[in-house]
Amino acid sequence: MKKLLSTIITLAALGSASLSAHAQDVKASAEAGQKKAALCIGCHGIHGYQASFPEIHKVPMISGQGAKYVVSALNAYKKGERKHPTMKAIATTLSDQDMADLAAFYEQQRKGGAAAAPAAASAVAAKPSDQVAKLLEQGKCNSCHGADYNSPIDGTYPKLAGQHADYLYVSLKAYQTTNNPQVGRSNAIMMGMAQPFTPAQLKLLAQYLSSLPSDLQTVPQSRFR
Repeated sequence: MKKLLSTIITLAALGSASLSAHAQDVKASAEAGQKKAALCIGCHGIHGYQASFPEIHKVPMISGQGAKYVVSALNAYKKGERKHPTMKAIATTLSDQDMADLAAFYEQQRKGGAAAAPAAASAVAAKPSDQVAKLLEQGKCNSCHGADYNSPIDGTYPKLAGQHADYLYVSLKAYQTTNNPQVGRSNAIMMGMAQPFTPAQLKLLAQYLSSLPSDLQTVPQSRFR
């Protein structure tokens, strides 16, 4: 396990260095990102909006996610490391500048305002049951996503706290899926973490993580109000 954690930290450092070097060429603008978000708000800007692929689940809250993570996720869809026909189709239309601008826009939305609907901004974190605590320890979830699951150790990792439970469940199952041209995620670290768990255990993890205080929220845009 120490070797695995060392590998995680090394990969995080390499990813951060690569993103930092790239940032010298791409200057993100949240204002520009707001103007480019038309492709996103039809799903991510509507409270309770549900997708039906690969099964019915709420689309993830991305307002308040870290900008580096949003860029990383979009690139993963673009490259096919995350398999999802709709997201791949959208991501392939985006340039590096587009991704940076969109990421900056969604990251700054955690600051909220009258339109914001924080998932659990003022809630007190619930203590996990003994069963869930053992599952969290088994998966070493906090080694990447932070002790509160809302403060990742590296910006390329997502905040999990407060995210929709059904989305987290579908995402975790995707790391267990192989040899499917339409569904699956190929991140080696997450595949290794997710593989040992049963569907019932993944649901318990997802339900607990979704109950935690979070920066994540859905912020409707004016055209959908």
